[in-house]
Amino acid sequence: MKVDLLLGLQWGDEGKGKIVDVLTKNYAIIARFQGGPNAGHTLIFENQKHVLHTIPSGIFHKGAKNVVGNGVVIDPVILKRELANLENHNIDYRKVLYISRKAHLILPTHRLLDAASEALKGKLKIGSTLKGIGPTYMDKTGRNGLRIGDLELDNWKDKFNALTNKHLNLLNFYNIDLQYDLEELKNEFFEAVTLLKSLTFIDSETYLYEALKDKQSILAEGAQGSMLDIDFGTYPFVTSSTTTAAGACTGLGISPHTIGDVYGIFKAYVTRVGSGPFPTELFDNDGKTMGKVGCEFGATTGRPRRCGWLDLVALKYAVRINGATQLTMMKADVLSGFKTIKACTSYMYKGKEISNLPYSINDADITPVYTEFKGWQADLTKMTSANELPENLLSYIKFIEHFVGVPVKIVSVGPDRKQTIVR
Repeated sequence: MKVDLLLGLQWGDEGKGKIVDVLTKNYAIIARFQGGPNAGHTLIFENQKHVLHTIPSGIFHKGAKNVVGNGVVIDPVILKRELANLENHNIDYRKVLYISRKAHLILPTHRLLDAASEALKGKLKIGSTLKGIGPTYMDKTGRNGLRIGDLELDNWKDKFNALTNKHLNLLNFYNIDLQYDLEELKNEFFEAVTLLKSLTFIDSETYLYEALKDKQSILAEGAQGSMLDIDFGTYPFVTSSTTTAAGACTGLGISPHTIGDVYGIFKAYVTRVGSGPFPTELFDNDGKTMGKVGCEFGATTGRPRRCGWLDLVALKYAVRINGATQLTMMKADVLSGFKTIKACTSYMYKGKEISNLPYSINDADITPVYTEFKGWQADLTKMTSANELPENLLSYIKFIEHFVGVPVKIVSVGPDRKQTIVR
């Protein structure tokens, strides 16, 4: 058996949660491999909306096991809220949710450090979600972090206090006027840890190795998107983890030769939350229409997403880095009604036309070169088969497939799990 991967190919918010939910019926285990509560995976079914931040998106399927891998950072307080939502829907998560002992914990002071660091940057803010993700990964690489497995030790509170005191000293260095009640934050954290300790902790690398030996099917679920990768994204406007396919190996403890299919997900247009370059961003009515029709607001922050035409140069780059074997196009229905649709097929970069992603895509240095397509007027949301899709949409898809060299196997025509067409 192989481990299949599912990850985003843009700046996140591509719709990974929905497609994991759709695909879960084909897998025994869904394993999240990086990120933390800065992610917001939205699932809609039976007229109800669910947003997951830490828990894998297979949790609503009976029988599927859900693993939070070692590459994930976990805020017990936010996780507690997620679990409460599952209880409201009668999900017996204790039987199907497993947490890696090597996953790192987000402390209350990690969130404070995040806020202080972002405030200090002023106009150079990177658009952090302020969930403490960056400071937690910094403690991980700095070998100071508190891990899930530490909660099984008698002295875990000593470790917590030592790390908290280190953070308080750093906050004094920042000299930012943050208003907070540390005792209240700590009490909330300890209460959430009590619930966290009632879950099943595992050595996830061993668990998954044994599952593969037993021929159990596994889908690895990524968070954020490839253009937010710490190494290959639009640095420094990136997240703090490896969001590309390589992150599945380090975030779950699986070897590269166990990787099977790589499902890459992209929107029929592009969105971005927060700061950072965005060559195809629109500031006209087309961009406003995308945002309004697509309900483009961050699932984690609620911030409006910036919208723009599809960037095929960046998409091809992401496909190559991840070794994507098949693609899923999301939100094709949002573009219904546009008379003309554009896709960026090259850049004018420092006076030259290029077809690759350069070291920097600073908006001042780069101008997108577009190819235009005829739009489609049909309402896609009630379509159930590929034969019903309008010819102009199929032409758009065919062009994308040819440009990036990978087939588009799934087309999403609405937010509900049922609004998914397999080609």
